[in-house]
Amino acid sequence: MSEQPPTYAALRPAAVSSLAGELRLACMRISRRVRYESTDAVAPHHFSVMCRLEEAPRTPGELAEIERVSAPSMTRTVGGLAELGFVQRAQHPTDKRQVIVTLTPEARRVLKEIRRKRDAWMSVRVSHLEPEEQAILQRATVILTRVAAE
Repeated sequence: MSEQPPTYAALRPAAVSSLAGELRLACMRISRRVRYESTDAVAPHHFSVMCRLEEAPRTPGELAEIERVSAPSMTRTVGGLAELGFVQRAQHPTDKRQVIVTLTPEARRVLKEIRRKRDAWMSVRVSHLEPEEQAILQRATVILTRVAAE
């Protein structure tokens, strides 16, 4: 005789609110720990901008919009990344008033190393969980990815 999968009832609004708060805090704590434990060579806001530039070269204005910061703030961030040798600025091909920002090979190396350290930190923690807990996290990762995309 095969075992039937469990059926679930929808949570009441108060329980959904409580779960949402606990989940948000857990995600924030994990994010903070991953950043701290990986001993990054770059500040978190630099890392975020570098990840955006890894997707495609962009103008500082595009980066500011994506990162939800002011244009002057992004100009300072891009300047800091340029001083560190992580980005190059070139004149926009169609609008000479703008610049296009691209990653340097060194920045790509740094991003790869930061991700390696972060993945190693998380791998150690997940490896210490029970197999059932690891399976739950596999399923939860799909769900959390969907929540983050909405």
